[in-house]
Amino acid sequence: MKSRHPTFALASILSLCLLVACSEESPTNTTETSIVAPEIVKDKVDTAPTADSGVYYYGLTQDLNRSSDLAQINTGNVKNLAPVWSLALGEKIGLQTQPLVIGDVMYVTTHNSTHAINAISGRQIWKTLTDYPAGTVNCCGSANRGLAYYKGKLYRANLDNRIIVLDPDTGEILWEKKVHDVEVDYSMTSTPIIANDVLITGMAGGDFGARGLIDGWNPETGEHLWRFHVIPKPGEPGSETWEGDTWKLGGGGTWITGSYDAELDMIYWGTGNPAPWNAQNRPGDNLHTSSMLALKPRTGELVWHFQFTPNDSFDYDGNGEPVLTELTIDGELRKVLIQANRNGFFYVLDRTNGEFISAKAFVNQTLWTDGIDEKTGRPLRSEAVDNMLKTGQPIIMSPTAFGGKNVGPMSYSSRTGFAYVNAIESEWLFTPTDVGYEQGLLWFGANFEWTDVINRKGELKAIDPLTGKAKWSFATTVPMNGGTLVTAGNLVFSGAQTGELYAFNADTGDKLWEYRTSSGIIAPPVTYQIDGKQYVAVGSGIGGLYAAVSGDLNIKNINPGNSIWVFALNEGSQVSTPQAAALKPPAKAGETKNKAMSAEVVAGKALYDQSCAQCHGANRISSGTNYDLAQFPEDEQRFLTALIDGKGSMPAWANKYSREEMSSIYAYIRH
Repeated sequence: MKSRHPTFALASILSLCLLVACSEESPTNTTETSIVAPEIVKDKVDTAPTADSGVYYYGLTQDLNRSSDLAQINTGNVKNLAPVWSLALGEKIGLQTQPLVIGDVMYVTTHNSTHAINAISGRQIWKTLTDYPAGTVNCCGSANRGLAYYKGKLYRANLDNRIIVLDPDTGEILWEKKVHDVEVDYSMTSTPIIANDVLITGMAGGDFGARGLIDGWNPETGEHLWRFHVIPKPGEPGSETWEGDTWKLGGGGTWITGSYDAELDMIYWGTGNPAPWNAQNRPGDNLHTSSMLALKPRTGELVWHFQFTPNDSFDYDGNGEPVLTELTIDGELRKVLIQANRNGFFYVLDRTNGEFISAKAFVNQTLWTDGIDEKTGRPLRSEAVDNMLKTGQPIIMSPTAFGGKNVGPMSYSSRTGFAYVNAIESEWLFTPTDVGYEQGLLWFGANFEWTDVINRKGELKAIDPLTGKAKWSFATTVPMNGGTLVTAGNLVFSGAQTGELYAFNADTGDKLWEYRTSSGIIAPPVTYQIDGKQYVAVGSGIGGLYAAVSGDLNIKNINPGNSIWVFALNEGSQVSTPQAAALKPPAKAGETKNKAMSAEVVAGKALYDQSCAQCHGANRISSGTNYDLAQFPEDEQRFLTALIDGKGSMPAWANKYSREEMSSIYAYIRH
């Protein structure tokens, strides 16, 4: 098919990282708010656009509002929403991807693969593996959050710090670029963006002590254009906020995708916590960690910064998605950036200059601070935290490292004037330690244990950005961590880690519909329209930090397994999957060419036919049920290591074949 393109314990986490039904309560109406949003239009739309409407960006649009103009599915008919197809992606590691829909083709990622799927029928068109070395380290579970699309190419950032560029029609890798060595504890998990013809990428690894950075690239050639280091080196502005050499291992990862304002020509990118967590080890504000940055995309020039949590002690980060909108404040319509920060406060900043406007708590407990200065936005550290830093004594703290909001992106509707946020109420016992830095190991400088495994809860809230107050909330025993979507049909969609996809009335919070998918949802939903029919899509596949380390027994029996689920209106007719023939992947250049085989290759083929073909396919042609060796990277040592030690369901072959024989098999598969 041709696509149509428009040109707990610390040990638990260490073990995870180095290995590379929701209780429903009635929505609660709380204080009504008086926010004035520009040109408010009630989400009561009776007719829907007939033109196709795809998903071209992470966040739906580059302002990251996750707000759709589609309204065919609305409060009046959402009860008729039914699954039209689902597709297993063949992986068990948690699925955080946000689909793109270009023409009639959907593109999704797992931690090590990219898929093209017919967006109407759900048939897979192609799958490209982009595996990474077994020694790759990353903080919180292997993940990839999606793709960028630009001028007929797909861009993904890989865990092993490669930018990979693919042909949307065939899945062929057009070029790739190594950004950084994995040996220095960097990794890449989030979606790149394209801003003013520049490809922008961030990095993870701050919790290993890696110094955060943002890069600019030529998206056509891969030429490196600029690099901005989050932490300034001595002599640079902000370096006075670090003592000694602490800046060298100071963290400040840039692992969540930023936003872009084309009119101002500025990108906005949040930065992570400093390393280690224990602030006793690094006195000072520690710029520019736990901050928001505004940069010029062509040069990487820093225009302004705002630090949410100076000298961050509890992994609060500043990475939450920077959502761009306009709000009327004191009678003036202003361009603002809004963020639900992990420290428990909802921030409003002037995005033209970084001026602080407001910060209001959106969770019940913010024990780390006695309040936020209303003029500067600087927090006042609580007496309990001061005492902990002076004495090293344990402290009960809230929010925890899960934050007031975790990785699931919020949405914002200019129609209702509310942000829709999956909030988390949690506590932990935090004890600072003197554990030193060791490359390749998480560097927390703290021990912790959960004190609220039974009482912890989550709430989906409709939040007034200027007051932090919720117009309504929907409580769950397991926090929802996949993100939200708001539509012109006056609906809010969000998925639960227990597997349900919910639809709520955006005005009242009434739950109007739910459907339980095959696994837990930790990915953001999207909506698109093809040939006048609106669809809602979401990835299902439990995993991520919360599932790994929370101790939450409510998700103990949620099975892993990644899949994409797509829904559309049933209107009372019989539900059936759209009829579609099975699709075979497009032929790739060179697949049918025959080359003369050397004696080594001939010997390798004989061994392959004897021991490998039954799993990986005769003549190296895989059906896709097992690893496709035709996509194995050019790395003989990695291949030999996999054969010697075994990998996944493949046994070790060291006692069967000599190293020379295994090298001949490698020569054959690379032939």
